[in-house]
Amino acid sequence: MERQNDDGEDLPLPPPVVPSNVAPIKIEKEIPKKKRIPIARIGFAKKGQPINLLTNHFRVSVSNVDKDFYHYSVNLKYEDDRPAEGKGIGRKVIDKMQQTYDTELGGRRLAYDGEKTLFTIGELPQKKSEFVVILDDLHSKRPTTNGSPGGNDSPGDGERKRVKRSYNAKTIKVELSYAARIPMQSIGLAIKGQENENTQEALRVLDIILRQHASRQGCLLVRQSFFHDKPSNFVDLGGGVIGCRGTHSSFRPAQNGLSLNIDMSTTMIVRPGPVVDFLIANQNCSDPFHIDWTKAKRMLKNLRVKVGNQEYKIVGLSDLPCNQQMFTLKQRGDLADIPLEITVYEYFVKHRGIQLSFSAGLPCINVGKPKRPTYFPIELCNLVSLQRYTKSLTVIQRSSLVEKSRQKPQERMKSLSDALKCSNYDSDQLLKDCGITINSSFTQVDGRVLQAPKLKVGNGEDFFPRNGRWNFNNKKLMTPVHIERWAVVNFSARCDMNSLLRDLSKCGNMKGIRVDDPFDVFDENPSMRRATATSRVDAMFEQVQSRLPGEPKFLLCLLPERKNSDIYGPWKRKCLSDFGIVTQCIAPTRVNDQYLTNVLLKINAKLGGLNSQLQVENTPLIPVISKAPTIILGMDVSHGSPGRADVPSIAAVVSSRQWPLISKYRASVRTQSSKVEMMDSLFKPANGKEDNGIIRELLIDFYMSSGKRKPEQIIIFRDGVSESQFNQVLNIELDQIIEACKFLDDQWSPKFTLIIAQKNHHTKFFQTGNCPDNVPPGTVVDKAVCHPKNYDFYMCSHAGMIGTTRPTHYHVLLDENHFSADDLQELVHSLSYVYQRSTTAISVVAPICYAHLAAAQVGQFVKFEDRSETSSSQGGFTAPGAAAVPELPRLHDNVSSSMFFC
Repeated sequence: MERQNDDGEDLPLPPPVVPSNVAPIKIEKEIPKKKRIPIARIGFAKKGQPINLLTNHFRVSVSNVDKDFYHYSVNLKYEDDRPAEGKGIGRKVIDKMQQTYDTELGGRRLAYDGEKTLFTIGELPQKKSEFVVILDDLHSKRPTTNGSPGGNDSPGDGERKRVKRSYNAKTIKVELSYAARIPMQSIGLAIKGQENENTQEALRVLDIILRQHASRQGCLLVRQSFFHDKPSNFVDLGGGVIGCRGTHSSFRPAQNGLSLNIDMSTTMIVRPGPVVDFLIANQNCSDPFHIDWTKAKRMLKNLRVKVGNQEYKIVGLSDLPCNQQMFTLKQRGDLADIPLEITVYEYFVKHRGIQLSFSAGLPCINVGKPKRPTYFPIELCNLVSLQRYTKSLTVIQRSSLVEKSRQKPQERMKSLSDALKCSNYDSDQLLKDCGITINSSFTQVDGRVLQAPKLKVGNGEDFFPRNGRWNFNNKKLMTPVHIERWAVVNFSARCDMNSLLRDLSKCGNMKGIRVDDPFDVFDENPSMRRATATSRVDAMFEQVQSRLPGEPKFLLCLLPERKNSDIYGPWKRKCLSDFGIVTQCIAPTRVNDQYLTNVLLKINAKLGGLNSQLQVENTPLIPVISKAPTIILGMDVSHGSPGRADVPSIAAVVSSRQWPLISKYRASVRTQSSKVEMMDSLFKPANGKEDNGIIRELLIDFYMSSGKRKPEQIIIFRDGVSESQFNQVLNIELDQIIEACKFLDDQWSPKFTLIIAQKNHHTKFFQTGNCPDNVPPGTVVDKAVCHPKNYDFYMCSHAGMIGTTRPTHYHVLLDENHFSADDLQELVHSLSYVYQRSTTAISVVAPICYAHLAAAQVGQFVKFEDRSETSSSQGGFTAPGAAAVPELPRLHDNVSSSMFFC
């Protein structure tokens, strides 16, 4: 196999660093390794301009640390020992049990998670006990007459009685078994940085108390977020979907003590009200008679509806319209022995005296059981509020949600203060029993603002970005390319092609990019516009191959849709995998200098150029990195849409190249089992002779592009993992990387720095003094709200122009390269300025952004819905009995080391 250097010349692969006859290390013969744990903080950084900030952490005081939580396992069963399952059943059962058996429970208050776990403060009288609970109705909030055909009257009374029961009552057995004792003292130890095995469980109990408190207020619970049924919290996203604003609340141990982290949260719910109105909006049709009932059945399944005052769960739709769907009506009196066959429509109109306007020809809602359906005319059914909408949002809905969820800093602070007051935690008796009081004021923290790094552009010009931004007005790119041997393909986009090409060439020349005239412009044949995306791409390539004198180096592709074009994936696959041609897709609507500059920045980076770089990159002045060959890795795993278990996850790793540069990267991407966060393709030995993993190809690329030097230092930025997965990254993924290094050379022992970057958290920072602006770019916080022991810090490297800035939370798990706190924060800050796609500092280090882009783009190569029988599982682990994980097509050698993802 041959590779190319940066001038396009063919080069052989480097000689093996280890002789080919050296067998890989057999792990089973090694002495078991000591499990790594995250390192403790080495100290605090000092660089930067001090700034006073507020944060959405509210101080918590705990006075009863000498008490203990007792953990009990909960098992709910019906009389016939079937498990009692279903949404909300557990909470109703436990509440009824506490009302009924208060004395037998020793008067203890219960903290219940809604599933299998219950906690008390102080021990219950018995370590194992069983209670019988009678619920009058599992679906209804208040039992009333059931008016469905074949239904039963269920007068409800005696809520507090043990024996008196209605016709519809359910008997449920509750088994409680002692599991563990958790000292509240462990919370105090956590605040001192002395966490033990009970700490997370004790904090979990406090979070469960918050969830239970919100549940009793009638909130929708989504993990640690709570949503009230208030119209002021609703925003219409179209399609029958409502964006519902709520509150996230969780307890966090920090350097200044325990705090309650409160933030605004948003989820999607189904629009409450008439079922028909929801379906018309969801399917964007004009009236009930144009509804697609097959789609409607899938959409409505398991949603809850209200008929009168009674609640039911939808199990399906009737097979026949309301005026044809028959059922057997039991008659009364002298006719009791003669069953009457009647339609649902006739029953409600004649026997119940209910006027139906449009239900006659429409399916009925079925709320019964598979063998005993219970039907209601659809116009009598109203969707209950606060029901989650779990389907994928459209592009328009998603952009609407983002836009309507934004809040400026001062607006968000007011919402947070109001949310804390509305939650009324002071009234919760369990929190009082714990001795917990919550301060209503935002916590004050000391931050620092780091100076932006100096950048270098063309003609040796240096400059400082201002407010996290810069531009290329009257500036040349650092290393501009020559766009030659190229062509344009137009998939039916409406565009003034002559003006576009003229302006692109003019703008390129101003930036130092020499743009030749394209060979040709290929317009799609109108007859292909209704063909499949793959057929359209194949037809376009036939045109290109038949009319060009040779293979192009670059193709500019015009798409008709701005986002989510179905042509994008097949086109990228054809160019990058099959032919090795660099391509840039655009969907021009408003073409101006800024738009063309952004396009040219991407093209220049993809073709091997460099738009800008840090001024210190070609000097020996970068702390730690300059002293020895250093490779920087960015790692990310992207998953399919929620609920799509058939779509594999995509693991991507990007690596720096051409040391001492830290602005140029390449990527390697693999598939793996759906929803699996840990990467399993970093090291993939095959037959003991070859490693097909991601890391090997990246290390070889670094070796070839960096003067045939092996990296002595490896800095890893890992995205997308929660704190519960830190130890897996530190011990499983890092071990794979170490084994990949040893497979190349068993004498080679590079030193590692491993950093987790989290964007999915709820900490925000605000300027003091009612300042309306976001915190300035470069703001860093490593005190007060950070972990009391572990090495972490928050950084807002970007300028938040819209909404409230979300900082990135960096966790340093390992640092064998011995960065000082200042040097590490400076490096992280600088890596937010080397992103070649834009002229702004970004919110997280560029290697992680690139990994995310690479995973997203290569993931478009495969249409996972159409799996072939030849799908291979080489791209990821396949569990026994699971479907094989399709392997991604590999990038062509011509583009494999390029920044194709830029």
